[in-house]
Amino acid sequence: MTKDELTTWALANGWTVIAGHPSLTKPSAPKEAVVRMVCKATVVNIEAKKPAGKWEKLSGAAYGAIEPDPETGLPRGLGFTTLQGFRMLMEDNKNRTVFANFGPKR
Repeated sequence: MTKDELTTWALANGWTVIAGHPSLTKPSAPKEAVVRMVCKATVVNIEAKKPAGKWEKLSGAAYGAIEPDPETGLPRGLGFTTLQGFRMLMEDNKNRTVFANFGPKR
């Protein structure tokens, strides 16, 4: 997958761009990123924010090593399936994005 394909996938699955990176937020603080996808020239890293505010790299891979899962479309090679609590956080963010469109029109 390329940087553009990963970004498109992320935005379609509940991620939002915060400070220039596709990011996931906590339901209690939807403006502050807790997980982000840092796309560099040849690799992409998944980082989580520690309670002290420092970012810690959880996983990373070269673009060539990342492939979409044929059934779910989830990028394989970044550890999304092995990171504990990650799928739940992604689901919460996706639901919040979807249901935000159903609110009253102003």
